[in-house]
Amino acid sequence: MKVVICGAGQVGFGIAERLAAEQNDVSIIDTSPRLIQAITDTLDVRGFVGHGSHPDVLARAGLDAADMLIAVTLHDEVNMVACQVGHALFDVPTKIARVRAQTYLQGQWRDLFSRDHLPIDVVISPEIEVGEMVLRRLSLPGAIDTVNFADGQVVVAGVRCEEDCPVIDTPLRQLTDLFPDLRAVVIAVNRKGRMFVPRSADALIAGDIAYFAAQADQVVRTLSIFGHDEVPAQRVVIGGGGNIGLYVARELERRNPRARVKIIEDNAARAELIAQELDRIVVLQGSALDRVVLEEASVGEADTMIAVTNDDRVNILSCLLSKELGARRMLSLLNDPNYPAFARGLGIDAYVNPRQITVSKVLQHVRKGRIRGVHSLLNGAGEVIEAEALETSPLVGRPLKQIDLFDGMRIGAVIRAGRVLLPRGETVIQPRDRIVLFALAEKVKRVEQLFRVSLEFF
Repeated sequence: MKVVICGAGQVGFGIAERLAAEQNDVSIIDTSPRLIQAITDTLDVRGFVGHGSHPDVLARAGLDAADMLIAVTLHDEVNMVACQVGHALFDVPTKIARVRAQTYLQGQWRDLFSRDHLPIDVVISPEIEVGEMVLRRLSLPGAIDTVNFADGQVVVAGVRCEEDCPVIDTPLRQLTDLFPDLRAVVIAVNRKGRMFVPRSADALIAGDIAYFAAQADQVVRTLSIFGHDEVPAQRVVIGGGGNIGLYVARELERRNPRARVKIIEDNAARAELIAQELDRIVVLQGSALDRVVLEEASVGEADTMIAVTNDDRVNILSCLLSKELGARRMLSLLNDPNYPAFARGLGIDAYVNPRQITVSKVLQHVRKGRIRGVHSLLNGAGEVIEAEALETSPLVGRPLKQIDLFDGMRIGAVIRAGRVLLPRGETVIQPRDRIVLFALAEKVKRVEQLFRVSLEFF
């Protein structure tokens, strides 16, 4: 596949890194010679210095022969114009744009991105995606990573195995005997920074992060089995009143009327603006690093401190200060991929990475075959994928135990006619089944082949 990316920042770099590693033909455009030099020195991609919305620059990058244009610069308007130019002058089949300003996404303007106006095939809003991730973490505080698949019927969650985890040192196959009615499957394990697919004879050890796929109504029970009985947060302090902080606050106000939420925003004008948009939520003007402000926000009584400013260091330090003052749990926004391990070592319970979330959304549309959803784990070490099985798939028509499923892949759930089925050796995949699975990064191409439509199908 030939892909042109506009924007060589963290998100653009992350997308280019994944696509280049999979032997795609990637060109990347940015106005910064420094960023272009860094990315071409690191990755097997072609770099071009210039404005991503200028036709001559797009032409030099080879957009006339591209299968996809991905516009992820820091400026919404550049991203939108790049897609417009790609459609009008180069007839690019697929155009993806990152749009951060929420005014463009309001319901009354839903026709803006139609083919007759601004022809963008996929609009990605990192603020909404990250905000939804934060809200899922609040509802499932025992999990360090959660993502929904199959229209919310299946949840994939990551859980840390502590020293007192009841199921450590227990072969995974015994979990079925111990909990025969549990509708959950461990599909991947992160052990000391290395991701692998466990076998049924493998056992979890203290310090592992286990990722499981479960029917939605079984997630809380599964977390409890792993020793995490934390209750959803009702008292929340949000550090940072930007787009993400405001989105989370507004949704908490709408979805959970009993929640007691306070926002700390450093900028006085912004604090006044968001105070006018919220009904029941207290907005405090000040720094999330100011002990006096945190005490005024009663952070010591909070179930969760959420730090979502634009500065990773402020987020980490405000979480640590809140922990010292008595906050039970800390959730930090971290953009720098080097910070998560450092933050965990300091006792921060969970984090969200906008880059990883945005890259996952883009990959969902890059993947070939009937791919419905993608979520990247551990900076691209593996992917959780939701895909639809068609008549031509080699998975269809035989019991799973008779299929040579390659190492590095594990099926977590099968969704058939609205029902969630746990994969067993006797399970037979049928056409139109939706399958949630995990695959290591180097196996993703083979997974795509399992769900592609062959010529014989037509």
